Amino acid sequence: MSATTTYPRVHEATQTATSGQPDFGRREQNSTMVITFISSESRKLTWIMVLLLILVMMIQVHGQSGFINIDCGWKNSSAYIDNTLAIVYSFDGEFVEGGLNHEILPEFVAGVGNDQQKTLRSFPDGSRNCYTLPSTIGKKYLLRATFTYGNYDRLNKTGDGSLFLFGLHIGVNFWEAVNLTNWDPSLTVWKEVLTVAPDNSVSVCLINFGSGTPFISSLELRPLQETMYPFVNTSVSISYFRRIRFGNITDFITRYPTDNYDRFWESWASTSYPWINLNTSNKVNSLPGSDAFSVPSAILQKASTLDRNYSFISINVAAGPNQDAKSLQLLPIFHFAEINGNNPNRRFDIYSTGELLFSDFSPSRFQVDSMHQNGRFLYNPSASFLLNKTRSSTLPPLINAFELYSLVRMDNLTTDSNDVNSMKEIKKHYNLARINWNGDPCSPREYSWEGLTCDYSKSNKNPRIVAVDLSTSGLKGGLAISFMNMVSLENLDLSHNNLTGAIPDYQLKSLKILNLSNNQLDGPIPDSILQRVRAGLLDLRLEGNPICSKVKDTYCSTKKKKSIHILLIAVIVPVVLISLLVVMCILWKLCWKGKSGDNEDYAMYEEETPLHIDIRRFTYAELKLITNNFKTIVGKGGFGIVYYGTLENDDEVAVKVLMETSIAESKDFLPEVQTLSKVHHKNLVALKGYCQNKKCLALVYDFMSRGNLQQLIRGGDDYSLNWEQRLHIALDSAQGLEYLHESCTPSIVHRDVKTPNILLDKNLVGIISDFGLSRAFNDAHTHISTVAAGTLGYLDPEYHATFQLTVKTDVFSFGIVLLEIITGQPPVVIEPPRTFHLPNWVRQKIAKGSIHDIVDKRLLGQYDANSLQSVVDLAMNCVENAAIDRPTMTEVVSRLRVWLPSVSSDKQSVSATPRRTDSMDTEMRRKFHLLISAAGNEESSFMSGYTSGTSELISGTSELMPLSGR
Repeated sequence: MSATTTYPRVHEATQTATSGQPDFGRREQNSTMVITFISSESRKLTWIMVLLLILVMMIQVHGQSGFINIDCGWKNSSAYIDNTLAIVYSFDGEFVEGGLNHEILPEFVAGVGNDQQKTLRSFPDGSRNCYTLPSTIGKKYLLRATFTYGNYDRLNKTGDGSLFLFGLHIGVNFWEAVNLTNWDPSLTVWKEVLTVAPDNSVSVCLINFGSGTPFISSLELRPLQETMYPFVNTSVSISYFRRIRFGNITDFITRYPTDNYDRFWESWASTSYPWINLNTSNKVNSLPGSDAFSVPSAILQKASTLDRNYSFISINVAAGPNQDAKSLQLLPIFHFAEINGNNPNRRFDIYSTGELLFSDFSPSRFQVDSMHQNGRFLYNPSASFLLNKTRSSTLPPLINAFELYSLVRMDNLTTDSNDVNSMKEIKKHYNLARINWNGDPCSPREYSWEGLTCDYSKSNKNPRIVAVDLSTSGLKGGLAISFMNMVSLENLDLSHNNLTGAIPDYQLKSLKILNLSNNQLDGPIPDSILQRVRAGLLDLRLEGNPICSKVKDTYCSTKKKKSIHILLIAVIVPVVLISLLVVMCILWKLCWKGKSGDNEDYAMYEEETPLHIDIRRFTYAELKLITNNFKTIVGKGGFGIVYYGTLENDDEVAVKVLMETSIAESKDFLPEVQTLSKVHHKNLVALKGYCQNKKCLALVYDFMSRGNLQQLIRGGDDYSLNWEQRLHIALDSAQGLEYLHESCTPSIVHRDVKTPNILLDKNLVGIISDFGLSRAFNDAHTHISTVAAGTLGYLDPEYHATFQLTVKTDVFSFGIVLLEIITGQPPVVIEPPRTFHLPNWVRQKIAKGSIHDIVDKRLLGQYDANSLQSVVDLAMNCVENAAIDRPTMTEVVSRLRVWLPSVSSDKQSVSATPRRTDSMDTEMRRKFHLLISAAGNEESSFMSGYTSGTSELISGTSELMPLSGR
């Protein structure tokens, strides 16, 4: 009997499977792969063939595409197939060291659409933890990381109002930050970067900023064709900002297998009038020689346009939290294909915030035109783009797809690959488990491996390892021969371990010091090493090893060291004695001169070259006279001590003195003098003069008789500011900052706005002081890079994370000051057993009770409830995590001025009855509950990360939008 077999037929059961669309939190049934076959006379043979076919499919899915798919935190070492995507996901243990596996809480499992989002790996230890993925050197890749918190640690870190922020590095360069502050724990953040592999591996590192434990849910690597994204190279990577497909799309995300490279294409949901969605069944091809983006035909077969009465499409892509849009460099890519069946006359211009990118463009019929400016990155703070119909066109613009990326500079160089491989072999050889030995050994510098010294002197070449110190590291076994491959190694210290066996023939001409002392080495010493020792080219140290029982040379003895020590003592002791005698003579001379008057002592130290500024220069003798020999101390700060003084005309002054220093040693003195000599405003402290003495630096200010704002709002019950006085001081301070930001050329950022630096004169006028940390911008820049500086509690988290300083840094600090004025609380509130940042304390209080619960009790309830609500709103706007979401100081001043007239007209006194509004309480609780829970878009629980955000498309008529494109 002959057997007949029919091959199985594979059906993709749902549209979700066809498009590769995961659930993303919507409770749709996961797709399954149904295999149908017809029984034959040989049922066993059929089953074997079915199993073989499944195996072939699995190999094809996982191997042929070259995808690497990692389920981070997956505890089973065996791989599994994702039913939705038909992609094999693997255990992450072979790609990373350290970290802890977790599962999200059961109540959040139903809200995720992929198995990968149900588990995660967290990294509570170490400042940098890296995944290392195999790659091909010089090949382009799409790399994607996803993050689903799911309250795995039961700490509710995304909802307690505290800053939850950590960083990502692609290789040795900063890629992006992951900001989960006030984020719904069931939502997923994704980050994508297109990059070139610098070696046979590419690393993704999670960086601990100290603002929440870094974690990751999945990691995916997708190889791209060499011709794709031609502007991506070894020095330029691009980070996903937005990728949109147009037309009538049912799935929120289109990805693999529709897109062979598994790019995420978000659907554009605008389908109502005046939008018109087009589609075709004809294949849309690439123009010959221009397939640089390989957009799937299925995506290009749909498009969006407008009713004929409309003339333009405006695409606005907003930056999300923790992103300064002004610093972004964006690269837009527009994909157009005319899919209208007729021969339409469709022509339009393409603008980027008013700049014409492409003029009189007409899409090709059934062929894609991918428009970009040869990889040119645009400074486009509003991230807005315009497609505007030309006069000669009969149809409005059309668009099929749109990509937008931000620039990631790959400026840091990786450590020389030979050194990296050698250190990896050494780490493996000795089974070293140092937690910070992650990622690149030398780069970036701040994350270099412990025990290594690297040479960065050649800026255009990869760093080299020149010293390795593994002393007292518990090393066992023989000496690793891998050290011989490190051709720049100069100093190798393996002392005080338990190394055994012979000494390898380390033929390194660069090696100058080889310290193998206090081990268990008993083998012979190679001749090449002995020759270099005798020639004085190598310092060999072997004392404390069994080999030294057979050898009595200097490298086995401490006598040489003892003789050196004796010689050093013989030289140093007389020098020290002579120095002491000289010092004693100098002190005696100074003491004798002091009896005849200190004026002569300090006169000799006056700097000969004065500062070129138009204010008075005081001598040290004059300062002594002004301050009555520095008798009355009125304050102390980071700069030094502040003394009370009186000038010749009886003007009261404050003299801020830093003793025993020099201009070169003081980082704050020159900036403060230079800044205050140029700025003149009623709400900025007036600099009367300065003292430039090698023994004493000093600044002379107007004296503020009421001290500083911190003293008045938290200094005791002797005097308490009323509500009106507090608002006036807030307005005074805001006006001073507004002057620095808007009226100074270039603009000045104070960088240390806080209540101790807001002084009060006898009339309680607020005066901004202490400009030691201030910095000015160049006219051509909207931000500068500096090391983060400021005071704990007032420091802008975005500035702290990115070191990108803007005027919005002062706005954040001013927001903390406003909250102090309202609450009377310090910037860091301690309520055992917990500690709160003041904005988080405010959110918690309002969410759990009433806005009145946050008000300073010393106000005794005497305040206007409406102005309270307004000022709280303003303060919380100022302390937004993202600088772009904060108001300018001009807006702050304007909003404060609105409320002062009403407060003054009410003429509130301590006997007045406070006006409270229950509806206001309810609304405030609702707002702050939303801030804490971070309620997101209900239609989608899978949101792109903070570098993207929301998108908006606006259509308009020609009457509303002139042809200039603005």
